[in-house]
Amino acid sequence: MEEFFKEFKKIIDKIPRKELEKVVDILFKAWKNKKTVFVIGCGGSASTATHFTCDLSKSTILSGHSIRAKRFKVMSMVDNIPLVSAWTNDEGWQSVFIEQLRPWLGKDDVLVGFSVHGGNIVWSKNLTMAMQFAKSKRAKIIGFSGFNGGAMKEMADVCIVVPIDKEPLGTPIIESVHVMLHHLICGIMLRDKLNEDRKKDWEGGEK
Repeated sequence: MEEFFKEFKKIIDKIPRKELEKVVDILFKAWKNKKTVFVIGCGGSASTATHFTCDLSKSTILSGHSIRAKRFKVMSMVDNIPLVSAWTNDEGWQSVFIEQLRPWLGKDDVLVGFSVHGGNIVWSKNLTMAMQFAKSKRAKIIGFSGFNGGAMKEMADVCIVVPIDKEPLGTPIIESVHVMLHHLICGIMLRDKLNEDRKKDWEGGEK
């Protein structure tokens, strides 16, 4: 228990603040330009993808503003179980994200990926194929990874890598930090940025 808490505290101090600001800037521009954010992840990271989708959709709504105020357009690629299982059954697990993205993903949309190891060409082709597709569509890619960052670090426009490379602490700490960071991004950093933007609109006479 003490080792877990000690390692967790040490990791927090190593999180790159500038990279977090880049994540917020990409998401803010997507909101500003009415682009869609798509979220992917496997295993425990799939639950983080769902949670992130919820918070980006709901926690960024500013209280006291018109119900017509612009909101984030965000979709999780892990939550339609019949569709996930259909693609897995018919085309293999590697197809599960890219085939869902094909009808929707476009230029300047955002693909957000959560992965403990950052994806691997061999055993995480569902993640790498989705990122390759996003690149071909000129969409932005945000990664949340751990260990050495994996393929996600190489393919993403910005990738937050939780700097721990040992088990059994690695996976639980990485997944925990990912959730903590998405709470920070959605519930605090983005809300502040959206509030600033909204104040400018009000001062300019827009309601």
